[in-house]
Amino acid sequence: MNTVECIKTRRSVRRYTEEVISKELMDSIIDLARMAPTWKNTQTIRYVVVQDKAIIDKIKEDCLLGFEGNIKTLAQCNTLVVLSQINGRCGYERDGFFTTSKGAGWEMFDAGIAAQTFCLAAHEMGVGSCILGIFDDAKVGELIELPEGQTVTALIPVGIPKFIPDPTPRKEVEELVSYK
Repeated sequence: MNTVECIKTRRSVRRYTEEVISKELMDSIIDLARMAPTWKNTQTIRYVVVQDKAIIDKIKEDCLLGFEGNIKTLAQCNTLVVLSQINGRCGYERDGFFTTSKGAGWEMFDAGIAAQTFCLAAHEMGVGSCILGIFDDAKVGELIELPEGQTVTALIPVGIPKFIPDPTPRKEVEELVSYK
């Protein structure tokens, strides 16, 4: 699959087969995802792969803020990737002050790049994924025993897709761009 095809065919997959993603396959996906660019090459993104169904169920029951869509998605997966970041590095200078007016916003920018790179790499390898954003990051961090000084930025359920969803409509280029 070439890059254009990968971008155009990747979908948010929310239903998976029972097949468990192997450590080798997951490591291959993360090996590609780690190539995502980061602020001043800080490389602050971390991945926790959760395959313990009891932990996934606990996250589903206690951490999704009642959001039914995410609850249904986690009920379908047996592998959950918890994307986290090391706090206080991305967007900061050595003296602790922000480099730009974006402040700590660069941390989430880097997390977003990493999440999409992860999902594209997974798609290339036949693994479906869906980036979830509605959750209690502190509770998830406690459940997975995230090291102090890190924050959960996204939950990414993954698995072999039961089916590939149809593409959703996209705005035309003319609606998205302006030239000056």
